[in-house]
Amino acid sequence: MTSPKILLRAWNLRAKKKLGQHFLADPSIAQMIVSRANISAKDIVVEIGAGLGALTIPLAHRAKKVYAVEKDLAICDLLKSELAANHITNAMVIPKNILEVDYRSISKDNHQPLVVIGNLPYNISSQILIQLIHSRKFIRRAILMFQKELARRITAQPGTRDYGRLTVMLRYCAEIKAVSTIAASVFFPTPKVDSEILEVRFKSELNYPSHDETMLFGVIKAAFGNRRKTLKNALAASGLNIDPQTALRALTTAEIDPSRRAETLSVSEFISLQINLAQIIDNHQLG
Repeated sequence: MTSPKILLRAWNLRAKKKLGQHFLADPSIAQMIVSRANISAKDIVVEIGAGLGALTIPLAHRAKKVYAVEKDLAICDLLKSELAANHITNAMVIPKNILEVDYRSISKDNHQPLVVIGNLPYNISSQILIQLIHSRKFIRRAILMFQKELARRITAQPGTRDYGRLTVMLRYCAEIKAVSTIAASVFFPTPKVDSEILEVRFKSELNYPSHDETMLFGVIKAAFGNRRKTLKNALAASGLNIDPQTALRALTTAEIDPSRRAETLSVSEFISLQINLAQIIDNHQLG
C-alpha cells in the first residue's frame, strides 16, 4: 500500500476538506477492518467513498465483487490506476455521489442482498444512514466508520442526551454492534477525532404490531424536531398537521405521559404512538 501522501503528490492532488477526505494510511488497519467485516467470497460489496483504494484492494481479494463508489472524479482515475497495478479485476469504480446510488439495481443485477462498507464523510453521514434504512430490503448488513461523536449517538440508550432520531430509526430495523475504535493518527490528513466502526445488521423480519412505517418515521422526525418540547407540544408544533388535542389523545391512549420528551421513548412506544395517531386521524376523517 503506497502512502496516501506520496500518491496524492504524484498525481498532483490534495485531500478536499469539503468532501471530508481522510485517507487510511495504515495497511494493517485496512486488513483488520476487512477481516472483522467477515467478508466472504460470496459477498457483493458496495464501498462508500473508496478513495485511494486502501479498503477496496483487500475487499476485492476476499469478495466476489466490489462496487467502489467515489464522488471525486480526479481520485477515481487514481483509484483505477491502483486497482490495475494490483491486478484487481473484480472491482468496479462508480464515479458517483453515494446518495445517488441505486442499491436495488445493484442487488437485482447480482441476485442477492449487498454488504455495504465505508468510512462515512461526517457532513453526510446522517443522510447516508437514512438512505441505507430506506434501501435495507437490498442490503444484508453495513460495516461503517463514523466519527466517535456520531457513533456515540447511534448506539445511545433511551433517556440519554445522545439518543435521537437516527438512533430510533436504526434500532427499529437493525441490530447494531461496535466493531473497533480507529485512532485519528492512521489517516492522512489526520482528522481531529478518532473513529468508531459499527456493524449494522438489518432485521429480516420486524416483530411489531401492524403499523405505517412512513408515518412512523414522520412521527419520530417530528418528535425530535422539537426535542426540548414535551411530546404533546412537539407533535403539535410539527408539520404533521396534528393539533394539541389529537396529540394528547394519542399519547394518552398509547399510555405515554404527554409531558415526556422524545429522547425517553423506546422504539415500541413510538410505534404505539403512531398507531394511535393514525386511528384517531382516520376516525376524525370518517366522522
